[in-house]
Amino acid sequence: MEYFYSVKSDHSFEEKIKRSRFIAHLHYSETLVEAKDFIHQINLEYKTANHNCWAYIVGKNAENEHYSDAGEPAGSAGKPILNSLKKFKTTNITAVVTRYFGGVKLGIRGLIDAYGSVVEKALADVELRKLVETELLEICTSYDFCEKLKYDLRELGAEIVTIDYLQDVTLHLEVELKHSELLRKYLESLAGEKKVKF
Repeated sequence: MEYFYSVKSDHSFEEKIKRSRFIAHLHYSETLVEAKDFIHQINLEYKTANHNCWAYIVGKNAENEHYSDAGEPAGSAGKPILNSLKKFKTTNITAVVTRYFGGVKLGIRGLIDAYGSVVEKALADVELRKLVETELLEICTSYDFCEKLKYDLRELGAEIVTIDYLQDVTLHLEVELKHSELLRKYLESLAGEKKVKF
C-alpha cells in the first residue's frame, strides 16, 4: 500500500541564492479552496516580493495538482515546486515560494534548481506526517489492568492519544482502519471478560 505525507503545521524555510531571497512556505490543505486561500494569504503578506510562485497537491490519492510560475519564465518555478512535493510523496499540501530579486539573473536552469531545492530543503527541515484513515476509540479499564492493556494496544498498532486517570482509567486511541478490525475483536473479548468498556 502506498502512503502519502503532509506537513503537521505551517512551515517556512529561507535561503539566499545569488543575492535573491527565496522563502518556501508549506501548508496543510485538504481542499482546493484551502490551497487557494493559503496562496492568496501569502500573496497579501508578501505583496512587495517580485514573485510568489506556487504548487499544490490535494486529494486522498494525490489526484488534484496545479502550479503557477507567477511571472517567472514558463516552467522555471511552479513545475519544479510541484516536482519537489511529488519527490517527498506528499498530498494535501500547498507550497508557495516567495522570491525577492537580488539583482543577479539566475537563468532558466538556475531558477528551476533554486525553486525546486528550496522546497526540498523545507520538506526535509520539517516533520512530515503519514496520511492514513484512522478511527478514534475510547476505552475504560481498571488501574490493575491498565499497563497490560497499554502494551497490547501498542502491539495491535493503536496510538494512545490521551489517558485520563479518574475513578477508572480512560484511554483515547487512534488506530489505522486497516488495524481496527483486529483491535475491535480483541476489545470485544476483553469486554466479555468485563476487563474493559468501549
